[in-house]
Amino acid sequence: MGLQDVRKRAGGALIRGSLTSLTHMMRLHPKARALLKKVSVESDVSYGADDVPAHILDVYRPRHLDGPLPTLLYIHGGGFRILSKDTHWMMNALFAMQGFTVFSVNYRLVPEDPFPAGLTDVFQAARWIQKHGAEYGADLSRWVVAGESAGANLTCALSIANCTKRPEAWAAEIYDLNLPIQAILPACGILEVANSGRFKARKPKLSTLLADRIGMVCDQYLAGHETPELASPITILESDWVADRPFPPTMAICGTKDPILDDTRRLGSALSARGVSNQIEIYEGGLHAFHAAFWTPRSIKAWEAQYAFLDEHVPNRLQ
Repeated sequence: MGLQDVRKRAGGALIRGSLTSLTHMMRLHPKARALLKKVSVESDVSYGADDVPAHILDVYRPRHLDGPLPTLLYIHGGGFRILSKDTHWMMNALFAMQGFTVFSVNYRLVPEDPFPAGLTDVFQAARWIQKHGAEYGADLSRWVVAGESAGANLTCALSIANCTKRPEAWAAEIYDLNLPIQAILPACGILEVANSGRFKARKPKLSTLLADRIGMVCDQYLAGHETPELASPITILESDWVADRPFPPTMAICGTKDPILDDTRRLGSALSARGVSNQIEIYEGGLHAFHAAFWTPRSIKAWEAQYAFLDEHVPNRLQ
């Protein structure tokens, strides 16, 4: 193992430990404790018929609303390698409070399970939700898919597979399911896993730690194989791809201090070129996934913008 590999592994371990500890500590914030009292959570529901430990999800619902609520599939981030549904409790609770039955999924992670394992897990969870979601109070005629970072990548890949019949059997099943996705929210996404050095080339002052981390994320997701199309959904959207069904209205938020901001900007340009309704909101000074600290002024603005977008495309949720 070379010095660069050692540095990458050490940096990854440091980031994983720091982020996991931070998200758990955030539960102690008064705003967080107040939020969590307003939602009900059913934890660790199996969405697979197998014994894969990652095949579990949580279901969040607002306590103040009864009856079926629109379905929201939430896909956590973490560079395809770390974190879980448990570290993203704030995203799930906040979306639930906006009148959704939220299904927050775990999926297999790298390096043990590279592409397409995580994506096929998300697809499997989507099929399970469409079959069983009504048992948990979901209105299955109205879907939203959301995620951040790696979860934004998986969100876009799922949406593409829902719009056109892919050659992969596991992706073709999603097309056949024809999920009624009314909107997607892929926040601060890493949407291309090839050429990970593009971020450092564009921003030479990007720290070595972050550049190494981005490189490790991409290399481990691909595991040395030639880039599969669905691993880099932005390249499909930028190509001459012709969808069989309309791509859903899209909103993506990101911060100006996010090292992978360029992919969010590319997403907006690609969707606009296709004539797809989209809203890209860039927040001055925002770090990667800044909106997780939902009580800060910058994050409040970002969440309010997302809520307004959902009001427009998935109305009548809070009645």
